[in-house]
Amino acid sequence: MEITDKRIDAGKAFDWGKTSEYYAKYRDIYPDIFYRKVADRGLCVEGQSVLDLGTGTGVLPRNMYKYGARWTGTDISPEQIEQAKRLAKEAGMDIDFKAVSTEELDFPDASFDVITACQCFWYFDHDKVMPELARLLKKGGKLVILYMAWLPFEDEIAGKSEELVLKYSPDWSGAGSTRRPNWVPDVAYEFFDMEEHEEYDVMVPFTRESWHGRMIACRGVGASLSPEELASWDKEHRAMLEEFPEEFEIKHFAAVTVLKKKD
Repeated sequence: MEITDKRIDAGKAFDWGKTSEYYAKYRDIYPDIFYRKVADRGLCVEGQSVLDLGTGTGVLPRNMYKYGARWTGTDISPEQIEQAKRLAKEAGMDIDFKAVSTEELDFPDASFDVITACQCFWYFDHDKVMPELARLLKKGGKLVILYMAWLPFEDEIAGKSEELVLKYSPDWSGAGSTRRPNWVPDVAYEFFDMEEHEEYDVMVPFTRESWHGRMIACRGVGASLSPEELASWDKEHRAMLEEFPEEFEIKHFAAVTVLKKKD
């Protein structure tokens, strides 16, 4: 499904379906602390029903399944959902995945204790979505916004990789990440109260191949380049990585924001 949004990449079209196989193989990279920061807050744990928005290949529900919550994952991309279903089935996990955009959710009122949005919150039509998320949450329910990004100005490999993405996708708006709290639109505060937020650094291990795959899985590469552009980018990026060791760590920062439904 091709998506065009003037807020993102200056309106350049992208399609997560084009990179779903890479996404399934190379985007499951969050360290354990990323999930523990959620579970230690008493969220997404046993006895709770959780909806994961923009679930992609189901990375969040699959990795937090061990904490005992009942998970539903939704995503606008049917190809991503097919990968999520496959990976969950292979792992013996009972997770309900649906291909539907966040703007078109039709679950009953008060269906969930927690709603999560990992690496996707900025894509939504917030004027439409925020009242719906409040409707879907039970009394006292929580909305958890999660994010992790490499730090291109502090990590040489990340910086050089990002420069190469921008060579082929100069309007890619995913570039230039620095430490910051998760962005929350003003409309959210009509329905939610800020409960807490935290930002922290993490080192994420990669090999040349896994980092290369991780970069292909990003929106500015695999989801938007033509086959010819992708082939050229692939060749240049592999050559660049030859300058570095076979195994390395990439410096990232992560952020968690918890919003509570207004009484």
